[in-house]
Amino acid sequence: MKLYCSREELLMYINVVNKAVSGRMTLPVLQCILLNADDKGFYLTATDLELGIQSAPITANIEERGSVALEARMLSEIIRKVVGDEVLISSDEKNVTTIVCGSSKFQIMGQNGAEFPELPKVEKNQEYRMLQKDLKNCIRQTIFSIAQNEAKPILTGELLEVVEENLHLVSVDGYRISFRKVPMKISAGNFNEVIPGKTMTEIYKILSQEGEDEVSIYFTDKHALFDIGGSIVVSRLLEGEYIKYSQSFTEDYKTKIQIQTSLLVQALERASLVAREAKKTPVLLHIKEKELILTSNAEMGMAYESVATEMEGDTLEIAFNPKYLIDALRAIEDEMVTIQFTTPLSPCIIRPVTGDAFQYLILPLRM
Repeated sequence: MKLYCSREELLMYINVVNKAVSGRMTLPVLQCILLNADDKGFYLTATDLELGIQSAPITANIEERGSVALEARMLSEIIRKVVGDEVLISSDEKNVTTIVCGSSKFQIMGQNGAEFPELPKVEKNQEYRMLQKDLKNCIRQTIFSIAQNEAKPILTGELLEVVEENLHLVSVDGYRISFRKVPMKISAGNFNEVIPGKTMTEIYKILSQEGEDEVSIYFTDKHALFDIGGSIVVSRLLEGEYIKYSQSFTEDYKTKIQIQTSLLVQALERASLVAREAKKTPVLLHIKEKELILTSNAEMGMAYESVATEMEGDTLEIAFNPKYLIDALRAIEDEMVTIQFTTPLSPCIIRPVTGDAFQYLILPLRM
């Protein structure tokens, strides 16, 4: 293999595929990035056998086709630190690879590219398409409540569900449910699959926040493929039945408040300063007709906050882990939200004042 390419573009795509390089030492080749130059162009691939990423074609002058697998960390460091606009990469039949850029020259031992695992095949038949920025926002607004405990593996992923040309993203960790809905540009019909949390985290990093760039999604029985501006992310799907979350978002309530999102976040952050020192100390919400009072008491001291609110229904006292409320409210871009309550031991539901673009359910703590 022998080719010339832009150092800047090469480094950009190394950073993209690096997200799939295995952190485990089971197979040495999984610590590598595959460099492949063929009739389709020059591109990079990395995989940990659960998540695989292939770069979009990199602009290159290919003099000899071929492939080689290079240790990811070394390749990344070399390309990041050399000085120059153009990089020469060549490898011989023994996988000895030469990298030249500016006044720098490296020779490193690679591995046979033919031994690098192929990414699972996903046919691009049924397409689901949406704006990258919409998917990125949906992930940001839900990813924080996937389960970290693998006692229920299905909950370590996010549910992707298409209903009537809308994408639903749902995450559950046993204490809260996060729900986000956004319209799709193209839908191949209703479906639901669960994507591992790691995959969703890495996809979030690749997706663009600006402009009208789109992402296309395809599925098989076992894998999902995300086409993000020509870069391909392939992930296994989590097996099992996801919880029936929709029945938890009841419309019934005995107490309902409408409150300014930013003011409530700020008050919770201040009140939780005392709770944070005591780890398990909750923040107590005293819901009254015209105000919401937040208190926190611990051995270190106490905190008191008051926020103006509009209340409908009964007064109520209820306690929460402040982090769960803050996580949900920080994810919300609306200026105002409504919060519904039933009893001190029942979950609250956070919703927009109008519409149904998001819903957050949070379990309270016993006082």
